[in-house]
Amino acid sequence: MALTPDLIKQTHAAIAPATMRTPTVHAARLSLQLGFDLYLKLENLQHTNAFKARGALAKLLTLSEDERKAGVIACSAGNHAQGLAYHASRLGIPAVIVMPEGTPFNKVKKTKDFGAEVVLHGAGFDESVQFTLDLAAERGLTFVHPFDDPVVVAGQGTVALEMLEDQPDLDVIVVPIGGGGLIAGMAMAAKSVKPEVVIIGAQAAHFDAVKAQFDGGPTHFDGATLAEGIAVKAPSAANVAIIKDCVDRIETATEAEIEAAIFDLLSLEKIVAEGAPGAGLAVIEKLAPEFQGKTVGLVICGGNIDSRLLSTLILRGLVRDGRITRLTFEISDTPGQLARISHIIGEKGANVVEVIHQRMMQSVSLKQAELEIVIEARDKQHVAEVLSELRGAGFKVRADSEIA
Repeated sequence: MALTPDLIKQTHAAIAPATMRTPTVHAARLSLQLGFDLYLKLENLQHTNAFKARGALAKLLTLSEDERKAGVIACSAGNHAQGLAYHASRLGIPAVIVMPEGTPFNKVKKTKDFGAEVVLHGAGFDESVQFTLDLAAERGLTFVHPFDDPVVVAGQGTVALEMLEDQPDLDVIVVPIGGGGLIAGMAMAAKSVKPEVVIIGAQAAHFDAVKAQFDGGPTHFDGATLAEGIAVKAPSAANVAIIKDCVDRIETATEAEIEAAIFDLLSLEKIVAEGAPGAGLAVIEKLAPEFQGKTVGLVICGGNIDSRLLSTLILRGLVRDGRITRLTFEISDTPGQLARISHIIGEKGANVVEVIHQRMMQSVSLKQAELEIVIEARDKQHVAEVLSELRGAGFKVRADSEIA
């Protein structure tokens, strides 16, 4: 079976009754900041909080009665696992999910909660996939690939049909790329509805396999990425062929850019997004000068970011924006110094969050002390005003932002 626009349309009709029609919303604050209209397709609100549930359901609906009774199997540590487990359980189909050893417990638990049997094997997707195929043959299970299957890709392509139905004026659609299933399906669907729409792929700079094949350049696999959902070294050849035919360009985003973009989505639009859509927004932010006067769409393809990672990301974002900063003082070790400093900070409208005042294990002289105060401020300009006031009062102080 080959992927075609008709297959995507038929698949959309098939999965619609059991799929959330996620909204395509105007990102008001981001649009103001970027200088053009940006619309977000909120697939983070989809079942299991990611678009993968679409393709998983599409595949399940094509199974014969005997295949349903035997069950399905997949290899995934993330959104595909949960999407397949959810819809298989709902349809009464047994599901086995092979996850790499070391998969975080919360992901294993969530997948089990949907009724799937979880088998831990291998160090990553590449090591687990052959084991999964062998287990499928041994048990007579149907293997559901996360991105190398035309029916699964057709399910993912339904996202573009809905986007263009809701916002037919879109000039550009930006889609994150891992194995290529989402962008292959969306690009074919979008071009069949609106041939002039520009499709741009977004990859993490550390995992740019599709861009390398698209541009004919070298690949870069440089370690871990915040966008683990699109950290794929071996994309589908069939998807790459479609991408070369239907996608206009592919850009990459650095880890710092992805992190900042996730923070922007959260702080400006109150949207929780994982690393893959962060890469998409990061690319949009980099290409903003080219997009002036255009209407741009972005797929928020998933929202399954680890809560501990998100909390750290938020704090780092606040520090980056100057809303939280650390001030380091060298003060004389006499009574009243801390009170004076706190009074000045409060008078300038900032808030003291943490104080570390120690006399041991430091490089200043014996009759001096080093004082660290973490403050909450409005922005970097507000921090500069606080520093100016403190220095005007005779205090020797530096901020971490100045060192950086």
